[in-house]
Amino acid sequence: MIGLKRHTVRIVDYDPAWAARYREEARVIRSALDALAVDVQHVGSTAVPGLMAKPILDIAVAVEALEAIPEVVRRLVATGYIDRGDAGRNGGYLLARESEPEVRVVHTHLVCRDDDQWRNYLAFRDLLRSDPEIRSDYARLKRELAAQFPNDRRSYTAGKEAFIRSALARAFSES
Repeated sequence: MIGLKRHTVRIVDYDPAWAARYREEARVIRSALDALAVDVQHVGSTAVPGLMAKPILDIAVAVEALEAIPEVVRRLVATGYIDRGDAGRNGGYLLARESEPEVRVVHTHLVCRDDDQWRNYLAFRDLLRSDPEIRSDYARLKRELAAQFPNDRRSYTAGKEAFIRSALARAFSES
């Protein structure tokens, strides 16, 4: 099952259906954006087989330049996305899709292809996919934070930042 009430935190076991749901959503995005989308990638924990996750898909969309974002937003809102605004260094420009009011099923992050955020989204996902120890440590941290902040998604997310920074530093030093 996919979907989580806004602001809440619930971690569930990996669901192989998430990959198919991503492919469906990516088709919608690519169709709406055409050449405006340089790349569309499934990122975040739902993109990592075997990793527990909040049941919300994270999708990163790379654009060529910031100037494209208003048109990208206009087109995605026309498909049913909610414009959540620019989160800057904390996730790019954010749009959300809901299955019902206040129940998020997809977070779509718009970033420039040459922005570090794009590189980081892909590097962290790929590291989690390839390193069972880091994946296990991250799952443990997520469980602890979910128990500590079941109704405070901002604190849950902030609690993961140091781990993610450390993992990315390790990934980039090894490459």
